[in-house]
Amino acid sequence: MNISALFIRRRVMTIILSLALVIYGIFAFQSLPVALLPSVDFPTVLVSASLPGASPQTMASSVATPLEKQFSSIPGLSSMSSTSSLGSTRIILQFDLSQNIDVATQNVENAVTQAQHLLPPGMPSLPFVKQMNPSAAPVEFIALTAPDMPIYKLNAYAVDKVVPAISGIPGVAQVEIFGEQNYAVRIHANPFSLQAHGLSLQALSSAITSHNVNLPQGTLLGTARNYAVNVHGQLHDAEAFSQMPVQQNGGAVVPLADVATVKNGVDNDQIASWLGGQRALILAVVRQPNADTVAISDAIQKRLPSFTSGLPGGAKLQIIYDKADYIRAAVQEVEYTLLLASLLVAGVLWLFLRRGSPTLIGALAIPTSIFGTFAVISYLGYSLNTLTLLALTLSVGFVVDDAVVMLENIARHEEQGEEPEQAAYAGSSEIGFTVLSMTISLAVVFLPFLVMGGIIGRLFREFGVTIAVVILLSGLVSLTLTPMLCARYLRVKHAAPSGFERWFARLRAWYGRNLRTSLEHRGWIYLGAGLSLLAMIGLFFLLPKGFIPREDSGMIMGNLQYPQGISFLQLETLQERVAVAVGKNPAIESVMSSAGQGAGAFGSSNTGRLIIRLKPLGERPGGETVIAQLRRTVQHFPGVEASFMLPPAIQMGPVSSQSNYQYTLQSEDQDTLDATVPKLVAALRKVPGLQAVNSDLQVANPQIDVHVLHRRAQALGVTPQAIEQALNFAFGGTQVGTIYASTNQYEVILDLERRFQQNIGALGAITLPGTAGLVPLSAVASFGYGVGPLSISHYDGIPSVTVSFNLAQGTSIGQATQAVQKVAARVLPAGVQGDFGGSAQAFQQSSSSLPLLLLATIALIYAILAILYEDFIHPLTILTALPLAGFGALLALWIFHQELDLFSFVGIIMLVGLVKKNGIIMVDFAIHRRRQGASAVDAMVDACVTRFRPIMMTNLAAVLGILPIAIGIGAGAESRVPLGVAVAGGIIVSQFLTLFVTPAFYVFFEGLKERFSRRFARHRSASPVEDASS
Repeated sequence: MNISALFIRRRVMTIILSLALVIYGIFAFQSLPVALLPSVDFPTVLVSASLPGASPQTMASSVATPLEKQFSSIPGLSSMSSTSSLGSTRIILQFDLSQNIDVATQNVENAVTQAQHLLPPGMPSLPFVKQMNPSAAPVEFIALTAPDMPIYKLNAYAVDKVVPAISGIPGVAQVEIFGEQNYAVRIHANPFSLQAHGLSLQALSSAITSHNVNLPQGTLLGTARNYAVNVHGQLHDAEAFSQMPVQQNGGAVVPLADVATVKNGVDNDQIASWLGGQRALILAVVRQPNADTVAISDAIQKRLPSFTSGLPGGAKLQIIYDKADYIRAAVQEVEYTLLLASLLVAGVLWLFLRRGSPTLIGALAIPTSIFGTFAVISYLGYSLNTLTLLALTLSVGFVVDDAVVMLENIARHEEQGEEPEQAAYAGSSEIGFTVLSMTISLAVVFLPFLVMGGIIGRLFREFGVTIAVVILLSGLVSLTLTPMLCARYLRVKHAAPSGFERWFARLRAWYGRNLRTSLEHRGWIYLGAGLSLLAMIGLFFLLPKGFIPREDSGMIMGNLQYPQGISFLQLETLQERVAVAVGKNPAIESVMSSAGQGAGAFGSSNTGRLIIRLKPLGERPGGETVIAQLRRTVQHFPGVEASFMLPPAIQMGPVSSQSNYQYTLQSEDQDTLDATVPKLVAALRKVPGLQAVNSDLQVANPQIDVHVLHRRAQALGVTPQAIEQALNFAFGGTQVGTIYASTNQYEVILDLERRFQQNIGALGAITLPGTAGLVPLSAVASFGYGVGPLSISHYDGIPSVTVSFNLAQGTSIGQATQAVQKVAARVLPAGVQGDFGGSAQAFQQSSSSLPLLLLATIALIYAILAILYEDFIHPLTILTALPLAGFGALLALWIFHQELDLFSFVGIIMLVGLVKKNGIIMVDFAIHRRRQGASAVDAMVDACVTRFRPIMMTNLAAVLGILPIAIGIGAGAESRVPLGVAVAGGIIVSQFLTLFVTPAFYVFFEGLKERFSRRFARHRSASPVEDASS
């Protein structure tokens, strides 16, 4: 059966179908969303709870624990981590990748409702539940500055104008504000003035609440008309509150200003953000899953003039980081690589064919297959990202293989004197099965990516589908369009051979002679193949193991940790000094800085954050070099622990982690856990390949211990509840009222004046209501200094501490995980367990799953070849190239100092499909010759010599097609280079050595088959004699 015959006869149909595929692909290409990587969405839910003024211990025991118990029974929950700090608890629930995020969110909300009766009664609201995606890092940072404007007014403009406008852009999930500070009226009480007027903090709180209510007033029902009753009693600013009357115990009334300082301020005065040393608000734009980052950026740029025109006087808005710039550069770089690879492959065709028409016929497979692939991936909802474009670029080197084999075979028939159309029929019929075998066996290599679970499956699914589609389309083109064009336009001219053709003829003759000689001394070839296998195994263990390369996207994230208990005033000062010092680095364009709890990314009261934008790559050294410089800069600030890192393409660890990699410790015994962590951190800091080793254990936070004297308190009529309530009013920043504006609500916050919050003596001045009047706190409690936790963490409901670390240049994650495990085995006591999290955990999972994927791919290829050839032996002949390919790939990685990471391993899996093409071309023709009566040696020599030209053409096209990727320059090269080097090395070594190795194994297996056939024949001939004698 000749598949191509119909398309050779129906020229117009073939052209129309091909043009339709290309035109549809062109339109699809223009509509494809642009992204850096395929969307990898982790079904994650964040639960936030607050109880102002509550200690971390209180939050952990009374809020986190009951919620965790309810959450633990939710189906599909894969991990649960919580962090409780002063007044707040955050619980991150991560579900299996197969879970629907909306269903998971609904289950979490139901669990919160069920746990409501177990939570403290003083919570201002139920825990807040929202969906989040750890991998969805902000795609754009926008700064708002106004040196002459109160920060709360700038905040109001951002919240009311800018954030809604950006949030309305299609594809935007949310806009976070780093350093957000809403307007609030702050009432700072003077404990001595309160005492002098016979007032307690409880009485003051009640007075403020009763004077600022917003209750329904009803309707006056008249005889002819109804009137709505509207009370104008709301207080709206500090001036109005300062005149508010407060009634003393004796009945006298004093204005609030006599016992407190009232100011217009902000709801959280323990956070701040800066840009270039100037107070600022940082807007972080987060995209929705599958949204087009570049389209979002373009929309924001388009609306920017409307934002800036409405800014209050002196305010300035500027985009300080746009991830779309890097995505555009990375995508353009891959597009350029794709074009360059296409030109190189077309050059190879012209080099061998030396004429325009056959070169054009063969090269047409490239645009037809690629644009057709755009049509398919658009239909599947994929994006135009670096991995899909990388798949297309990789395919350029071998999409012409099928067309070249078809073209060369038809040309050979023409050279033998057949007419073009007759040659097209005969050549396509003869080679059609070979092309089909090559196409199917190569496409199925990528089937395992479709069924592979986890992060790797999600990440490389689009890659595998894209490259499988382009392979299938290239096979379709070679069976339809190529023979039709050959029948119409391929004309063999019997001109004098060119210099290249004469040289190539001598090379083919040399190869034929040496191949026959090598087949007479096959033992040496078997020995060489065995040594290659051993070398491959040795290189596998020698090479450092990596995961996903860090790409230099022009941004560096910095996490700073200051001494526990540091005041916010001191934190501000140090953070500004560090940011200024960092900003002096000549490689840095700008520095965004934030400090304090709630300043973005789950900060705590002693942490700071730097978002550093680098100058263009051509004007500075690489990101890792800049990080090393910044690390040395921060070392000049005593007590400051700094961690700098290039942001990962996919965030797999907790977003609050201080470094790239995490190792989590768990124990039921909190004391044992707390004692173990410093030992482990100290031991890990001695490991040469680890940097920025730190932990989230903070248990030395200075605190004031208040011991209630219960008998004395009872005698004076003071309850422990009243004591804790007064302390919360004094130091907790408690909301005691709400201001209701037309478009928003603002808090009224009560605490003591700052000067009374700076020493322990102010505690004694706090008065409490007793049975006989006001009682000083010092009469019912004693005070002392102590230490306690700044935060408490749980993992899956068990106390935990996370140790974070970065890698030194030249250290792989494989080496690091081995070192951490070795140290942990020595340091951790019984009862304390450790396990990797985030990227380190994903690396360990991939280390076990990728080899299985490789074996599954090989088994699948064998099965397909066995089915196609109806033979169990010859698929093994074809697959003998695999050890050579593996050896070449690993050798190339070792020579060019590349890690065996996720991308290079994917390249090795690709080689399984690529390197067997030589074998298919050889074995298919050899089988044909064997059926004509040739010996195994003669059949294989004839096959190799006859197919030498298409073999060399496809080999050289594959090498030159992959070369631009292996060289790897420009944005995103860090991920492309390992894959390109592995594939190029595997092809170069295997595709040329298989010219001798595959024939040797073919002869060996043919001899083996003959011996088995003779033995089986003797057995069958002997059976009748034995039966007769019996």
